[in-house]
Amino acid sequence: MARTRLYRNGVLEMEDFPVADISDHIVDPNVVVWLDFCAPTASDLAAISEELGLHELAVEDAVNAHQRAKLDCYETHSFLAAYSARVDERSGRLTTSEVAAFVTSQALVTVRRDEGFDIDAVVGRWDSTPGLAKSGVGFLVHGLLDYVVDGHFEAAQVLDDKIEALEDLVFDDQPNHAHLQRSSFHLRKNLVYLRRVVTPMREVVSALMRPDLRLVDEALTPYYKDVYDHVLRASEWTESLRDLVTTIRETQLNLQGYRLNMIMKKVTSWAAIIAVPTAVTGFYGQNVPYPGFQEPWGFWASTIAIIVLSAGLYALFKKRDWL
Repeated sequence: MARTRLYRNGVLEMEDFPVADISDHIVDPNVVVWLDFCAPTASDLAAISEELGLHELAVEDAVNAHQRAKLDCYETHSFLAAYSARVDERSGRLTTSEVAAFVTSQALVTVRRDEGFDIDAVVGRWDSTPGLAKSGVGFLVHGLLDYVVDGHFEAAQVLDDKIEALEDLVFDDQPNHAHLQRSSFHLRKNLVYLRRVVTPMREVVSALMRPDLRLVDEALTPYYKDVYDHVLRASEWTESLRDLVTTIRETQLNLQGYRLNMIMKKVTSWAAIIAVPTAVTGFYGQNVPYPGFQEPWGFWASTIAIIVLSAGLYALFKKRDWL
């Protein structure tokens, strides 16, 4: 299915007109057209390629999935590839949706792989800022980028909340180490994936603002700078979260080692205390005469020795925090 829009002198005039009429409309230099394809066929893209004179390499990139987020500039148009991102708050699963866009002087053509990319949200952003529509195609591209970058921000926020919850679990008195390991691995994997779609957007937005493209006019410049600032913050946030997950994992391992050392200290200390009565009773169990042999005071002497030595070791270990 295809969706279309036509702006004339910054005013929305027409929607959902036939794709074949685009070439007739853009004859007027005051007209800007938007065309959206969802899961298009090769013939759909071939038709619009002829209508707008799109480069065959750009069309090929739009057909092939899993492109890197980028901006390729050709003689008559530019090709933009980007990804929206969202994280399920319950499962913590990160999903991305790819969108490709052809940017010409009078038209924006978006190509989505599936309905996962919410194009209605992009349209809503255009409708919320009608005063910028006079800036032409740059206005349409800004709404698209603004939606994509805000999605990156929201995904980073959800992952940040997940990491904070993981931090609390690390310092539980009886942590579930298997759950912590799975969660930290899953979070790190999501952050690596998010970084792949966020980091290249810095170059994309920066390139779109180049004067030679003539896409961003004076009215749009502050808005594109705002998007670029959000891109930088989302990228830095993602990087810091990756480092934080690594730190949490290292902290968990250190705490495991610390708890193991404490257990070993306690076990060793009690073993040393138990060795005292064992040694004393073993000495008095010899089958040879010794001081107190077969005498009541010998029994009391051994009992007192056991109590005094054991109490002395307990006090010594407690003082050194071994118990």
